[in-house]
Amino acid sequence: MSHREPAVPGPADLLRLRLAGDPSRPLVTYYDDRVRPDQPTPTDLPGAERVELSARTFDNWVAKTANFLVDGLAAEPGGRVVLALPPHWQTAVWLMACWSAGLVAEPVDPATVLERAAAGSEPLGASGPYLLAAAEEVLDVVLADPGVDAEAEEIVGLSLHPLGGPLADCPVGVTDYAAEVRSYGDRFAAGPEVSPDLPALTVTKTTLTGAELVAEARAAAAKWELDADARLLTDLPFTTLDGVMAGLVAPLASGASVIIQRNFDKAALDRRVTLEHVTAVAGVPGWKDASGSVRRLA
Repeated sequence: MSHREPAVPGPADLLRLRLAGDPSRPLVTYYDDRVRPDQPTPTDLPGAERVELSARTFDNWVAKTANFLVDGLAAEPGGRVVLALPPHWQTAVWLMACWSAGLVAEPVDPATVLERAAAGSEPLGASGPYLLAAAEEVLDVVLADPGVDAEAEEIVGLSLHPLGGPLADCPVGVTDYAAEVRSYGDRFAAGPEVSPDLPALTVTKTTLTGAELVAEARAAAAKWELDADARLLTDLPFTTLDGVMAGLVAPLASGASVIIQRNFDKAALDRRVTLEHVTAVAGVPGWKDASGSVRRLA
């Protein structure tokens, strides 16, 4: 039986449509060019960490994370989740898990968190109760300042380890995402109260519903001329609408696949574009395609 799109789809519906089409094709590929002494697997580019997720594998992570949010942390539709995470495949997973569970995702830049905390100002810019998911390098700063996490009902730490490993040292009061999420089910069923009309994303002081997010994604995909053959390379942060569009939702809306990269090595870009069959680029300052075959989107 084919999956029919609802009259007013939300982001989770886009993922279900992708699963109904070609679930084994790559959806998200992730690179981190930071040189790690504990690099666990070889890659085509020395020093680079590479992770590839098909739509089916991505959905598995989304379902486990959504179940963790709902069953493990008692998150309810309409609740807020602040994501102090860099461009990363797990950030994309958390965004979709929030939308699947009817939660409002509010991505914030970890570097900005650290800078504003050092200056003695409130770094998150979030008021009222929220759940905080933070990268490992942000946790010490967040926990050291009582004012930063005063409104956080739960704090979840992400190691962002290439193999999904746990935090090196999980602080008291923090839930280790990697240690907890694997025990949750790989199928998620949203309750009837979860609807595309619920708020889904807050970026740059603007909040969009799930339906509005899908409309923006389809408009971006049309503007950027994305289709099922497109391979989009991006290093845009998820803290802007363009970043969310390029990093996840526009590729889902168009059938394209996305390559998210972090700490990129400019010397590796030309080879990566060739190896990954990149057709479009968003972000990546200073890089130009000598052949003229790769379009710059944003």
